[in-house]
Amino acid sequence: MADRTESSIVIDAPPGEVLDVIADFEAYPEWAGEVKDVAVLAEEGDGWADQVQFTLDAGAIKDTYVLDYEWDVVEDGTGVVSWSLVSAQVLKAMNGSYTLVSDGDGTKVTYRLAVDVKIPMIGLLKRKAEKVIVDTALKELKKRVEA
Repeated sequence: MADRTESSIVIDAPPGEVLDVIADFEAYPEWAGEVKDVAVLAEEGDGWADQVQFTLDAGAIKDTYVLDYEWDVVEDGTGVVSWSLVSAQVLKAMNGSYTLVSDGDGTKVTYRLAVDVKIPMIGLLKRKAEKVIVDTALKELKKRVEA
């Protein structure tokens, strides 16, 4: 599963505001089109979500899965939020990250995602599904933060 999809976007807001939207999992169904339901299952003592369950309908990929989160961020919101798959029905792996970097008055967000499914799927279709997820997530994140 070495292949992954990566894309970046500049959001007209400071990293802390972008991080707040990323960390507000319960609000994802309001702005992340493919995410139908979210439940935070565990939180670290610092208030960051540790394990989160998602119900996803991304066309080719429909699943309910649990992700484990790592928050390697500093006080201003820059850094990396990464995740890895804990359990799922259809997904075999889902590893990804948001990297937040100050960019003038805004934030450059780079989204990396690698997905593998239990059902046979041509690599080209898998990459296409990843690209749709990544591009849509970045556009929807930008729209939500800048609203």
